[in-house]
Amino acid sequence: MEENDIINISEIFGKDVFNDNVMQERLPKKVYRELRKTIDEGKSLDPITAEVVANAMKDWAIEKGATHYTHWFQPLTGITAEKHDSFISPAGKGGGAIVEFSGKELIKSEPDASSFPSGGIRSTFEARGYTAWDCTSPAFVRHDAAGAILCIPTAFCSYTGESLDMKTPLLRSIEALNTQALRLIRLFGNTTSKKVIPSVGAEQEYFLVDREKFLKRKDLIYTGHTLFGAMPPKGQELDDQYFGAIRERVASFMKDINRELWRLGVSAKTQHNEAAPGQHELAPIFCDCNVAVDHNQLIMEVMKKVAERQGMMCLLHEKPFAGVNGSGKHDNWSLVTDDGINLFDPGKTPHDNVQFLLILTCILKAVDEHSDLLRESAATVGNDYRLGANEAPPAIMSVFLGEQLQDVISQLISTGMATSSIKGEKLETGVRTLPRFTKDATDRNRTSPFAFTGNKFEFRMVGSSASIAEPNIVLNSIAAEAFADACDFIENSENFDIAVHDLIKKYATEHERIIFNGNGYAPEWVEEAESRGLKNLKSMLDAIPALSDEKSVRLFSRFGIFTQAELESREEIKYEEYAKEINIEARTMIDMATKSIIPACLRYVKDLSDTVISVKNAGYGSRAAAENLRRVTALTDEAYSALEKLIADDEKALSIPEGRERAVFCRDVVKKDMENLRTPVDRLEMLVGKDYWPMPSYGDLLFEV
Repeated sequence: MEENDIINISEIFGKDVFNDNVMQERLPKKVYRELRKTIDEGKSLDPITAEVVANAMKDWAIEKGATHYTHWFQPLTGITAEKHDSFISPAGKGGGAIVEFSGKELIKSEPDASSFPSGGIRSTFEARGYTAWDCTSPAFVRHDAAGAILCIPTAFCSYTGESLDMKTPLLRSIEALNTQALRLIRLFGNTTSKKVIPSVGAEQEYFLVDREKFLKRKDLIYTGHTLFGAMPPKGQELDDQYFGAIRERVASFMKDINRELWRLGVSAKTQHNEAAPGQHELAPIFCDCNVAVDHNQLIMEVMKKVAERQGMMCLLHEKPFAGVNGSGKHDNWSLVTDDGINLFDPGKTPHDNVQFLLILTCILKAVDEHSDLLRESAATVGNDYRLGANEAPPAIMSVFLGEQLQDVISQLISTGMATSSIKGEKLETGVRTLPRFTKDATDRNRTSPFAFTGNKFEFRMVGSSASIAEPNIVLNSIAAEAFADACDFIENSENFDIAVHDLIKKYATEHERIIFNGNGYAPEWVEEAESRGLKNLKSMLDAIPALSDEKSVRLFSRFGIFTQAELESREEIKYEEYAKEINIEARTMIDMATKSIIPACLRYVKDLSDTVISVKNAGYGSRAAAENLRRVTALTDEAYSALEKLIADDEKALSIPEGRERAVFCRDVVKKDMENLRTPVDRLEMLVGKDYWPMPSYGDLLFEV
């Protein structure tokens, strides 16, 4: 191992982050205290403090080689955006330049708002929008081909104040949850905790493919996933990929990813191969919700850049390869006080932990009442290819509690009291030399969309390419509502103990239907869920209306998280996004089939025909060649007919006004046309000679990294 390959984590972690240690070192004590009040207590930041912070941040960034700064924000595109400005300012008549960065430049920037989705909130000609510094997420210096850039996490809003991003409503939801959670724990006598913070850890799944092969596939270039492709002889059947030895090339990628992320203060913790060939996972340690969202965006950005530098491409699409395991993003969510109390920790005897039981049943109530909204928060075009398959949770929302908590809830429902908790037993292996230890009281359930796993909930529906902001906005908001309702009831009751007892039993009984500990992949669950009255929102388009229905408007407006106009604008953006993505996929299929696939098949048919004639003229039998010729010719004709229909329907889709109607037509007609084109093409791939086929196969992409 070379000396420069050795990584000292403690030396490099957070090295490129303007974190609390740096602020304490570089800011005057009074300024540091004022900034901490803004971060911890939400106190307004005064201009003088901002000016001092900006100057210190500039000096620190320049020492790291930064020449430019950017307000790094998250518009409604699912990715991040940035505009770079240098620190240079003119230095009077001498023609020189000085290095400057003011408090005003730190706090505010003005990007072109008309260039980003607004859902009708702003007209195209109304361009002004603002980014505002979010001091609760630390600034950082990013090193890449552009040099060293000071990145300042910011919120993004329109000229008239509406949110045009993911961060603004996320921050609003965090404040709402903090207020209501503090209110609840105060009722139980907690007077020392000053803040309740949603803590999040997002497990990121991804695929790696060779860059040269990637560039030979227009579907990967334009859409991020394969639109054609026959399964190779081996897929993931033998499970030799999952947790298997990591290939050298992938290990090198992971090493570089860790180094870059650690410098940026992202606590990348776990790395391993996933279920499918070419699929892998990275998981960070939990951190504050807002920072976790920023970190997940950074993880996706860094993965793509590092992969490309190493001659690979990172695929974040939810279903890059049909027939192969797709990629999700498990959003682990818990609530923790500023003094370290996890509100989701049941303790050793959950049946006695009254505060935990109230919080747990509040979460059951929240998920049951807003299951459609939670499902919508994970709805993307790519996730429609993944959800409901036997690799990801079903599209039906349910909560897994496990045997221990299920037993406690059952006691509460049947008798009104819980008197015992199932204990974890010793693990017996039958081998004396192996250590004996206590098992968890409950197994895990990988088929559950929303599973309790010890002291957190794991929301498993989120797609691998999606921002985790929206799921956490919804989780924070619905929890805030449930806590607020509980507090209203208890505060207006004469007897605290009786009120809490009655409320726990009421919530457990009324929302028992959302609890399901069984196999979410079983077809019987679909029927049972329907009998329970649970919704099965199979498509993104089925879920979108939940955004602006009366229940959601009431929820979000109650806590000032979204206005009705903001919700309706996001609904419109999602319909447009769906239709545009399907249209791009359709046009890509048309281009590939017209220019590459069908011409390749016709060349093969011609050469095969010549072979049949030559063999026949030589007096030999030609049954194999003739039969292959017949099959390829028939499938090529079938593919051409399907292509003609796809072309016609794609043009028709574009003639329909933008909005739900066009999106529904794309789902019900255009997507079906795409499937009808793919079927004969994938069969042709298995018949046409490899030298003729115009693009790398699944086997080439999945097994040759």
